[in-house]
Amino acid sequence: MTTATAPKRQITRADILPMETFREIRSEKRAEIVALKRHRRVAVGPYITFYFENFPTMWMQIHEMLHIEKGGEEQIADELAAYNPLIPQGLDLVATMMIEIDDAIRRARTLRQLTHIERTAFIEIAGEKIFARAEDDVERTKADGKTSAIHFLHFDFTPAQAAAFKDLSKPASIGFNHEEYGHIATIAGPTRQALAADLS
Repeated sequence: MTTATAPKRQITRADILPMETFREIRSEKRAEIVALKRHRRVAVGPYITFYFENFPTMWMQIHEMLHIEKGGEEQIADELAAYNPLIPQGLDLVATMMIEIDDAIRRARTLRQLTHIERTAFIEIAGEKIFARAEDDVERTKADGKTSAIHFLHFDFTPAQAAAFKDLSKPASIGFNHEEYGHIATIAGPTRQALAADLS
């Protein structure tokens, strides 16, 4: 009988490749991550998409930052500190929430309408809502009410809620209680299965 391997929860210095090695496999790894992310994104309404993170997506992000910024050994600790908190730990789902509007004028106006939208994001499982906990590294709402286009959110589950999420017969959705953005989307199919694997 095959035993499933538990997801990795922490990227360490030992997981970081030499940059010359990473450059050799970068195209291959990028293709793998694109395929992985296909079932780890949920669009909610016209402007907002949740990109659910895990060990592989954060491993790739760290290597991309090191590749682009070329900060060497001194940069590694900073990247580990920045991105390790975005790896789910078994009773949570972690998402980068992006407000994506191409037109700059409309984007600025909409961001001012969506003040503190991160506080209203939720995952609902069989009628029970789990509200998001935002990363508090920086304040993402300006004094004029304009929110950031990017937020990092945790959805913290109880063991019972995690079990319910992994039960694919029970409905699950993600959405907002925001007065200017009351959209909801179903989490189902391959995406539901991919995210359920994080809750183990």
